[in-house]
Amino acid sequence: MIIRLLLALILSVPPVMDPGGAGKSACPVAMPDHTTCGFLVVPERRDTPGKTIKVGYAVHTSTAKDRKPDPVVYMSGGPASASMQLTGFLSQMFPDRDVVTVEQRGSKYSQPTLSCPETAEAMLDRLRRPSADVGAAALKCRERLEQQGVDLRGYTTKEITADVVQLRKTLGYPTWNLFGVSYSTRVMMDVAAADPAGVRSVVLDSYLPEAVGWYDDADRNLSDTVAKLGLRESFEAMVTRLNARPARVQTTDPLLGTGFTARLTGDDVATIMAEALHEADVIAVAPALIDALSKGHDELLRPLADAVGGALVSHEFGLYHAVQCQDEVPFNTYSTKSRLFTVNSDKAVCDAWKLPKSAPVNATTKAPALVVGGQYDPTTPTRTSEPAAKALPNARFVEFAGTGHAVFLVNGCARRHILAFVDTPAGGAAAGSCSPGQAAVYPRLNPGDVRVTGAPYQISLSPWLAAPLALFALVSLIQLVTGALKGRALAAFAGLAGTAFTGLIGAAVWSMVKENETALAVGLPASAWPYTWVAVGSAVLTLGALARRPGWPQAGSAVTAAGFLVWWFAWVL
Repeated sequence: MIIRLLLALILSVPPVMDPGGAGKSACPVAMPDHTTCGFLVVPERRDTPGKTIKVGYAVHTSTAKDRKPDPVVYMSGGPASASMQLTGFLSQMFPDRDVVTVEQRGSKYSQPTLSCPETAEAMLDRLRRPSADVGAAALKCRERLEQQGVDLRGYTTKEITADVVQLRKTLGYPTWNLFGVSYSTRVMMDVAAADPAGVRSVVLDSYLPEAVGWYDDADRNLSDTVAKLGLRESFEAMVTRLNARPARVQTTDPLLGTGFTARLTGDDVATIMAEALHEADVIAVAPALIDALSKGHDELLRPLADAVGGALVSHEFGLYHAVQCQDEVPFNTYSTKSRLFTVNSDKAVCDAWKLPKSAPVNATTKAPALVVGGQYDPTTPTRTSEPAAKALPNARFVEFAGTGHAVFLVNGCARRHILAFVDTPAGGAAAGSCSPGQAAVYPRLNPGDVRVTGAPYQISLSPWLAAPLALFALVSLIQLVTGALKGRALAAFAGLAGTAFTGLIGAAVWSMVKENETALAVGLPASAWPYTWVAVGSAVLTLGALARRPGWPQAGSAVTAAGFLVWWFAWVL
């Protein structure tokens, strides 16, 4: 569904206005037709006018005949996640409205961009050597940014909020509908409070209330999610085992492009899972994955280790640290040390940077608001988002089953609820027959549903590793055809069995991929295991054909079948 939405073409209308204070620019990512990108010029610090910076944004204007006058303005979370790449997706989600995607100041598509490879590399180094000094790396990053003329005190939620308010006025929209996800729900709440006349409605996906101390809650949030999934015992068994004997896992440094051996403790894996469980596809496979890891299947740690690298290049960490060190970290007690290394690393960075503590906003809004949350969200759980939603004067809350963080990205039912709400914010419009409590987006993968193996993931990284299977399939097909044409029954049946095996395996794997391709990171469908005996039967028949008619063709087929079975039993299974 998401892929179809992203690839769909969108018709166009005249370009957006370009009043003073905003300038058009080439779009930094692929956009639907008739989307205008630009920069909003704003003060780096509104309390100290002088230096200006540029905030990136994109506007797609709807060409629907029933085009509504008030657009949807969207910002991603993080802090420091990019937004503009979702313009096409959101334009399909709201076809009869203009869609504005606005970047956070200092993020990837704004100028300057506050990257911080020093701390990203230090956090990755923690998987090489636990003594890696994130604080020292943070000081190097801050010194470099300050030499570039960056005043980190200007990169706060308050300033990001003011940017959004200024953008509405600059683009000339009388009112618009706010749409925030995760961290940006705080921004949008502040925008609603600061600019009430310009706000028609507010959508808060994975709501992070200002009053919640996220770092103090982080360990509990993960534990609660694991418990909801019914995995508490196997999860703790996994953590205990790996803390006692850390695993060595080959992975790749995304910043340097080099391979290295990571040392993963149980607490490291818990930290990685706290991020991975944002995704509904990972939530679905977590029962089988965690059970396998608790039993010593360390080969499944490779995709988790690789995910760490991906996370470290998904944010601009200079901006992330600036916001967290002023708006979040100072409001947490840190009364106990977290087992999550990300929590401890953020504290180390902020201790090194010593930025001023921001003033709480305590924002509220009378505008109609819809708050949506995922049942298994380990970062903004419904335990905290639902009460915060109910405290708003004109809000309603909806929880969606089987979903984690950023609900609208994966849950079609959530998108329909959001669309119905934005169409009629005050009317409580229903989303047809769509029920938030319906079955999960992906089917649950239990331990008995999968034959645990790291081979499929390895093959996804290096397809040549599947060469023995491809060769076996080719030789089996040749046996089938030549045996049938020459009236050699044993060879023909050997080829038939080998061809049937590859077809059955292919069908089983394809069925799993259609449901949830992430399941292949855990192993093969359990239903595929009995098909192994079909391959064994093919090899036995091939040996029979060789005994009856010795020769190079039969010998080559026998060697191929034997080699394949060694590969299948020794490496795949």
